[in-house]
Amino acid sequence: MRLTSRQRAFLRSRAHSLKPVVHIGSAGVTEATTQSLSEAFHTRELLKVRIQEGASGTTREIAEALAAGVDDAHVVQTIGRVAVLYRPFPEDPELRLPGA
Repeated sequence: MRLTSRQRAFLRSRAHSLKPVVHIGSAGVTEATTQSLSEAFHTRELLKVRIQEGASGTTREIAEALAAGVDDAHVVQTIGRVAVLYRPFPEDPELRLPGA
């Protein structure tokens, strides 16, 4: 599934008030950070991730690596050092995407 621009806009509006749940440090994307992200997706569908200054790579590269490490996760947005990721609940999604 690929997100349309309308769906990304919807998710961006929902993520605006969220606080970052996962922080990526100088170690970058590790198995532990991927596991932490996966566990966070058990309780919510939309997450903000803060990438610290010491992390190697761009925010977009790190966000793509995180999304690739979690099944069915999508990068919604990267802005500055913050990335927004989305993964719908498998059984009953709470967020109803427009046009889905």
